[in-house]
Amino acid sequence: MKRELEGRVAVVTGGSRGIGRASCVALSQAGASVVVNYLDEGIGVNRKDAGEVVNEISEQGGKAVAIAADVTDEEQVFRLAESAVSQFGKVDILVNNAAILRDKTVKKLSLQDWDAVIATNLTGVYLCCRAFLEALEASGKGTIVSMSSISARLGLFGQSNYAASKAGVIAFTKSLAKEVARKNVRVNAVAPGLVDTEMVRTIPEEHLSKMVEQVPLGRLARPEEIANVIVFLASDKASYITGQTIPVNGGWL
Repeated sequence: MKRELEGRVAVVTGGSRGIGRASCVALSQAGASVVVNYLDEGIGVNRKDAGEVVNEISEQGGKAVAIAADVTDEEQVFRLAESAVSQFGKVDILVNNAAILRDKTVKKLSLQDWDAVIATNLTGVYLCCRAFLEALEASGKGTIVSMSSISARLGLFGQSNYAASKAGVIAFTKSLAKEVARKNVRVNAVAPGLVDTEMVRTIPEEHLSKMVEQVPLGRLARPEEIANVIVFLASDKASYITGQTIPVNGGWL
């Protein structure tokens, strides 16, 4: 039976771990060839993790390559787009997943930490979309899925920078969707709640436990549960969905 993304090429930013890793694997299992983007911080951790994702996909019979690029660097992002097309001949799916946390109350939040979060979580989405639009328009079935967050709507203590960046992703998604619909490119976002990732596990245990208590399903989401929604939005099953943000939060909001 033909898989829903057979023959398509997907690029996942921040694809070496967490939701990004799960998305790379899920997209491959749905038939896509995958570019696993990672940030090369010079210590080799992300490179090793990205290589493990590529190996996992290869062992399952899929096709994947790992390409380093900092999504906050315009030149690196355009090189990422060129490399992806060079590797696979096209790009059909862009998943904007790369994100960071720098949680502090506004009183203690430095301009550096504000700028770092906005640069990665919001400006990075803009740069990647701009760099990949030509390839996505050429696809004829181009799709963009960007990661927002429940924090964008709920507002969480100590996350003014993160919440602002993720709210910006929602607004950006709505506007871009209207700009590129005539080119048959769909643009959507996913807004997860609490997901069992390394980033969420940096939240102090006592505070995290109190947050989980507010979730009607009473647990963290698995990264694969978010990845399944990403695959759906990237597929023809979502062919009439654009400009939307899909909440996946266990009923928290």
